[in-house]
Amino acid sequence: MMLLPCPWCGPRNATEFRYVGEAGPRPDPGSATPEEWRRYLYMHANPCGPVRETWYHRAGCRRYLAVERDTATNEVFSVTDSASGAAR
Repeated sequence: MMLLPCPWCGPRNATEFRYVGEAGPRPDPGSATPEEWRRYLYMHANPCGPVRETWYHRAGCRRYLAVERDTATNEVFSVTDSASGAAR
């Protein structure tokens, strides 16, 4: 079981969350080519080690969270509000 420390709800089982994906810049909808969208949507690095991800707390506060964790050990380093970047 993996626990994610939600800044508003406290530590919760990861089953309460939805994994959104690797955090990264979204292409500009007005100027991105189909190839840029394809890479953004389907080509993920999926590294083994520390990464920055986005998670959605669907069974709790319904907020998007920026999570820094190690994918090999599931150790969570930090969790912040995805919109404001404020750490809790």
